[in-house]
Amino acid sequence: MTSLLESDLSDTKRPISSPSIWTIGAGITRGQYWAFAAAGLLSPFLAWVALSASGWVDPVFLPGPLQVFQRLYSWLLDDGLLNDTAISMYRVGVGFALSAVFALPLGLLIGAFRPVEALLEPLTDFVRYMPAVAFIPLVMLWLGIGEGAKISIIFIGTFFQMVLMVAENVRLVPRAQIETALTMGASRYEMIRLVLLQSAKPAILDTLRITMGWAWTYLVVAELVASNSGLGYSILKAQRFLKTDTIFGGIILIGLIGLLMDQAFRWLHRRSFPWLHGQR
Repeated sequence: MTSLLESDLSDTKRPISSPSIWTIGAGITRGQYWAFAAAGLLSPFLAWVALSASGWVDPVFLPGPLQVFQRLYSWLLDDGLLNDTAISMYRVGVGFALSAVFALPLGLLIGAFRPVEALLEPLTDFVRYMPAVAFIPLVMLWLGIGEGAKISIIFIGTFFQMVLMVAENVRLVPRAQIETALTMGASRYEMIRLVLLQSAKPAILDTLRITMGWAWTYLVVAELVASNSGLGYSILKAQRFLKTDTIFGGIILIGLIGLLMDQAFRWLHRRSFPWLHGQR
């Protein structure tokens, strides 16, 4: 018996090893995060460098990184890159903002009230499967070929998805919170403002981050509508003349802008809800 007790005591004195970073759910340090992020970003770039330098692919179809960066530089100096970038960011920003202004309250109502869900969710599901590009003829007919038409395409591409995602964020609010608020005599307005909205805020901000990415994917579609400026327009124009360096440059630039916006949303999420990131 004494030997068993001594064995148990010796076991309790053994240092507990820290979990591996590959343990499911384990956290990593900021340094480790950025090391893995750099590896993930650099690996495709190095593969691109190696493939273009090998000569296996014609530069017409796969220009090298140096050629693409030289094209971006000449685009900046001579071909109005800043203007193209600014007008594209304006179109995406306005289209996304309009989507959020209408989708957030509508999604909140769908998630809160079953009659509203029954009334509007099937219709929203029906429309969201329609490709945004299919609306271009109607948008041009109704709104012409001005900025309103381009912004409308981005709005159509993001609004219906955002509504359904926000509704699902609200539906995932724990039932216990709702029942507690009802027990305390909360009104419908108080339930929505103080319980549903407050509890769903972190998930809604993530929804906005994801749908911002979709807004950028619809940029090229939006700039099909009789544009003469913008990153998407420049990519489409370069396609006609097999200027693949411009195509690569435009795609990379859109990716970089999207990455910066995504990180901005992540930063805002960490600042707004620090308790959700304590173990990360």
